[in-house]
Amino acid sequence: MAATARASESATPITIVDDNPRLGGQIWRAELGRTRSAEAAKLLSAVDNGRVKLVNNAQIFGTAGERGLAAETPSGRVELKYKKLILAIGARELFLPFPGWTLPNVFGAGGLQALVKGGLDIRDKRVVVSGTGPLLLAVAEYLLSKGAEVVAIAEQTSSAKLRSFAIRLLRSPQKMLQGANLKRKLLGVPYLTDCWVTRADGDERLQEVTLSRKEKTWMVECDMLACGFHLVPNTELASLLGCRIESGFVAVDAFQKTSCENVYCVGEPTGIGGIEKALIEGEIAGLAAAGNETKARVLFAKRDKARGFSDLLNGTFALRRELRELADAETIVCRCEDVILSRLRAFDSWREAKLQTRCGMGACQGRICSGATEFLFGWQRDSVRPPIFPVRMENL
Repeated sequence: MAATARASESATPITIVDDNPRLGGQIWRAELGRTRSAEAAKLLSAVDNGRVKLVNNAQIFGTAGERGLAAETPSGRVELKYKKLILAIGARELFLPFPGWTLPNVFGAGGLQALVKGGLDIRDKRVVVSGTGPLLLAVAEYLLSKGAEVVAIAEQTSSAKLRSFAIRLLRSPQKMLQGANLKRKLLGVPYLTDCWVTRADGDERLQEVTLSRKEKTWMVECDMLACGFHLVPNTELASLLGCRIESGFVAVDAFQKTSCENVYCVGEPTGIGGIEKALIEGEIAGLAAAGNETKARVLFAKRDKARGFSDLLNGTFALRRELRELADAETIVCRCEDVILSRLRAFDSWREAKLQTRCGMGACQGRICSGATEFLFGWQRDSVRPPIFPVRMENL
C-alpha cells in the first residue's frame, strides 16, 4: 500500500495483487470492512484514487514466462505481466516444537489474532499468550478487547534485558507512550519475564499448559494458547525469480532493488523490522520504481532510524538457548508428515532429512518445519520449486 501510494504520484499504471479479500495485510486486516488505524485509512484513501487496479484473493504460486507471474484466484488461473515488480510478501510466524504444540487450540499469536479479526468468537475464553517481543502485548490487548480472559503473558526474555531496552527507549518518546498505553490496557494481566511454555496437555484439545520460570514449573488451565516466537521471512517467490538471498533475507540495494533487473523487495523479506520499517521501504521502492529516485533518497535517513530500532528489538528479544531443549524425542517437528525429533537427529542437513524422512514435503512445503529445524539444528533450505503454494491441478 505504501509503495503504491508513492508510485501512483506518477502517471505509471499500477496493479496491486493481494492474497487477502481486502487490502491491509496481517497488520491492518479489516474487521467487517472497517479498520482501527487512522494510518491505514489514510493509505487506503491514497491507493483508492481511480488509477490503481486491484486484484484481490490472488495467491501467486509461480512464474509465467519472462516477467510474468501465475496466480490462483476463486475464478481460476490469472497470469500477470509486469515491467517492474515490487515484492511485499511479508513473513510468517516461527513455531518452536514442544510436547503438545499440535493440539487443537494451540495457535500462533498472530494467527489467533487474525482468526478473531475474521470472526472467531473468544468471549470468556481463557488464553495464555507466550513467546517473545512486543507482539505478545499487542495480541493480548486485542484479545482482551474481544472479551477473552488473558490468564498470563509469558515472555522468554529476561527482566534485565527488558530494563536495558526501556532505558534506550527513552530516546523515542512516541514509542514509550505506545508501550505505556498498551501496559495500561493490560493492567491486571500477569506479565512474566524469563518465562515460557514447556508443554501443552489435553484430551483431544488444549486444557492446560506447563509454564517454566527460573527453574520453577507449574500448570495453568486454559482454553487457548497463543505462541509468538518471532517471524520467518517469506522469500520463496523472490528465490523463484532468481533474487539473491543472503543470510536468509532478500538482498537489496539502497533503493530496495534486488539482484534481478526491475524487481524490488520491501518489508520483512529484507530483514525482520516491523511496520515502520516496512512502510518506509515501501515508499522508497514505490518512488524508485516510478523513476523518482531523488525523492526516494530523502527517505534514506528515516529508514536507517527505523532499521536501528529494529536491530534493538531483535537483540532484546533474541531467543534463548533453553528453547532448543523444549521438544523431546517423540515431539512432532514436521506436522504435515508426522516426523518426530528423534528421526531428524540422525541427519546433518535439511536436504538429507527431507530425502530420508519427507520432512518439509507436506502441504505447507516446509514453511512450518524449516524455521524450527533452522533454530534447532542450524539447517538452511537449499531449493525452492514451483508451485510455492498448494494449487488446483487445473490451474497448473
